Amino acid sequence: MAPRLWSCFISKGGRGGGGGGGDAAERRVTADPAAEESRGGAGAVLVEMFSSQGCATSPAAELVVSRLGRGDFGLEVAVVVVVFHVDYWDYVGWKDPFGSSQWTVRQKAYVEALGLDTMFTPQVVVQGKAHCVGNDENALLQAITNAPRFPAPTFQATFTKPSLDSLQVSLTGALRTKVDSNGANVMVALYESGLVTDCPRGENKGRVLSNDYVVRKLEKLCTVKDISAKKTVSGTVNFSLWGGFNSSKCGLAVFVQGSSHQIFGSQSFHLPDDI
Repeated sequence: MAPRLWSCFISKGGRGGGGGGGDAAERRVTADPAAEESRGGAGAVLVEMFSSQGCATSPAAELVVSRLGRGDFGLEVAVVVVVFHVDYWDYVGWKDPFGSSQWTVRQKAYVEALGLDTMFTPQVVVQGKAHCVGNDENALLQAITNAPRFPAPTFQATFTKPSLDSLQVSLTGALRTKVDSNGANVMVALYESGLVTDCPRGENKGRVLSNDYVVRKLEKLCTVKDISAKKTVSGTVNFSLWGGFNSSKCGLAVFVQGSSHQIFGSQSFHLPDDI
């Protein structure tokens, strides 16, 4: 197997798993759906990567998805990129500071939905329907190109900081895709880029690790069922913030996910620098 295809694997049955107040600041942001759409009026493709700083092959995959998010591959297809750091490699010798059992559970759900026998890192899931090894660049680009696409939602976002350690996001817009009786969840991910970590232990001992699009928080905006593509959907999510939060390094990904785990539309926002 070529070096770029090496991955860290784990069986499904294996190991896995304050600020003060003040006047609330408010900023409104509008994302133009046309900017995330290319030919045929189809919107962006959601690319989720499951990674770990405890996996020796994840750093190379992180570089691939960072380039993908920057548009280095020249794809005609727009993408929304998010990276979930799992926690099941923490026992190897390095506890991933961004790892979470919540993201491990999310990956397990995909493993079951896709009919896979194992969990592994780095794994990429495209539109909730296809997957590949995260550092297999060709397979990733092919999966994105072949992915089903849907119109981008038309959400407008209002950002408010009720306190130094909290962020409130209100969203209003149309999904632009009909949701049937099976229903769907509108999910909101708060991610951070430009992260740099010195890794003194584990499989990446002595390396300086760079991470972008790292999901720090994930919340459900609402559940929808039997609604038209044009119906307005509104909701508010609240995020507790971490120490060192810097809005200029963060973004928001909004996506519609059905009960089968398929993604039916996604949209991204940059956070205001002054929030």
